[in-house]
Amino acid sequence: MAFRARHLLGIEHLAPEDIRTVLDLAERYVELNRRTVKRTDALAGMTQINMFFENSTRTQASFELAGKRLGADVMNMAVAQSSVKKGETLIDTAMTLNAMHPDLLVVRHGNSGAVNLLAEKVNCAVLNAGDGKHEHPTQALLDALTIRRAKGRLQRLTVAICGDIAHSRVARSNLILLGKMENRVRLIAPPTLMPAGVAEFGCEVFDDMRAGLEGADVVMMLRLQKERMDGGFIPSEREYFHRYGLDAEKLSYAKEDAIVMHPGPMNRGVEIDGTLADDINRSVIQDQVEMGVAVRMACMDLLAQNLRAERGRAATEGTYV
Repeated sequence: MAFRARHLLGIEHLAPEDIRTVLDLAERYVELNRRTVKRTDALAGMTQINMFFENSTRTQASFELAGKRLGADVMNMAVAQSSVKKGETLIDTAMTLNAMHPDLLVVRHGNSGAVNLLAEKVNCAVLNAGDGKHEHPTQALLDALTIRRAKGRLQRLTVAICGDIAHSRVARSNLILLGKMENRVRLIAPPTLMPAGVAEFGCEVFDDMRAGLEGADVVMMLRLQKERMDGGFIPSEREYFHRYGLDAEKLSYAKEDAIVMHPGPMNRGVEIDGTLADDINRSVIQDQVEMGVAVRMACMDLLAQNLRAERGRAATEGTYV
C-alpha cells in the first residue's frame, strides 16, 4: 500500500493517494473492530507512548485502544505529573523519551508547531493528535472515512463546515483534506469566528447559516473553543444557537439526505440541537467515534511499516534508526 510518510504531522503533506491508502486500510480495521476478537499483531513488539499536554477523552482513548488492538505496548504519559510541569523543555522531554527507544509517539499539545519540533528530535514515528490551532490530521481522516461510507464517495461533494472556524484545527485539517479530494467546501461562521484570509484555501465563506447550507451534502458542526477565546467572540450562547446552531429548520436548507457531523464534545443547545444530534437518520456522530479507532489503527500500522523498513535499511548500512 502506498504511504510514504515517516510521521503523521498534518494533512498538508499527504497526497490524495496517501489519504486513500489510509482510508482503505481503515476499512479493514472497521471490520476487525466489529468482531468478537479485535486484536492483530501488526505492532507486536513495538512501544507506543501517548503524550497529551491538553486534556482529551475521545482522542486519547481512541489512540490507546487502537494501539492495544494492534498488539503494541502502550504507555500513557501523565504530563500533569511529568518533568514538563517542573520546568523541563519540550526538547529535553523528547530527548529523554528518545533514549527509551519508543516506536510510536502520539502527541497533543496546545502550541501550534510543537509536535513538528518534537518529531525533529526523536527517531520514532510521531503522530499529531492536535497541536494548537494548526492541525488534527487523524480527525480529518476519520471524518473522511465517515463521509465516504455514508455517501459512497469522497469527491464532488458540497461540505459545509460551521461554527468556530478561527480556533479550530479540525476545520483546518478538514479544509485541506476535502480540497485535495476535489470537494466544494463552505465555511459558515460569524465574522468574529472566521479567520482572515481563509478564502485563499479555495473555499466559500458565509456568515448566513441558511445560505451556506443551501444544497449541502454534508453538514459538519464545530465546537465553540471557549478555552482559546480571550474576548467577546459571541454575544451569548443563546444568541449563537439562534443564528448558528444547527436545528431542523436550518438543516432543511441542505439536501434531504445530508448527513450531520460533529467532532465532539458537543455543547447541546449551543452548536447543535440535541434531538438532531441523536437522529439516527441524519447524524453520523457516533459513526465518527467508531471510525476514529479504525483510522488511528491504520495510521499507526502504515507508519510502523515504514519505520521497520527504514530500520532494516539502516541495519544493512550499519547505522541505527
